[in-house]
Amino acid sequence: MGSLVIKATAGSDAPERCAQAFTVAAVGLASGADVSLWLTGESAWFALPGRAAEFVLPESTPLVDLLDTVLAGGRVTVCAQCAARRGIGPDDVLPGVRIAGAALFVAEVLAEGAQGLVY
Repeated sequence: MGSLVIKATAGSDAPERCAQAFTVAAVGLASGADVSLWLTGESAWFALPGRAAEFVLPESTPLVDLLDTVLAGGRVTVCAQCAARRGIGPDDVLPGVRIAGAALFVAEVLAEGAQGLVY
C-alpha cells in the first residue's frame, strides 16, 4: 500500500471537517497505509497537549483517540507558518509532533505512490 498525506485545515470552527481528516488518517493506518497528517490553520491547536481532548463531536470517535492512533503509527506535522502565527514552538507540541514547512508537505505528496487529501 502507498502513502496517504492528509491536510487538516479546520479545527473547532468546522468540527465535522476536522473529525473527517483525523478519522481518514486513523483508518488509513488501520488499512496499512503510510500516513502523514498535517495540521494547518485552526487544526494546528490540536498539536498542543490537552487540546484534542477538549474537542467533542457527537457520533464521532474522540479526536484525542484518533490523534493518539496517528501519533503511534504515522506522522503528525504542524505547518510552520500556522504554528508561528499562533505562537506555537517545538517545545509546545505533543511528543512526536513536528513543525515543518510547505516544502516537506509537497515532497510527501509528490512521493511515488502517495495520495493527498485536504479537509
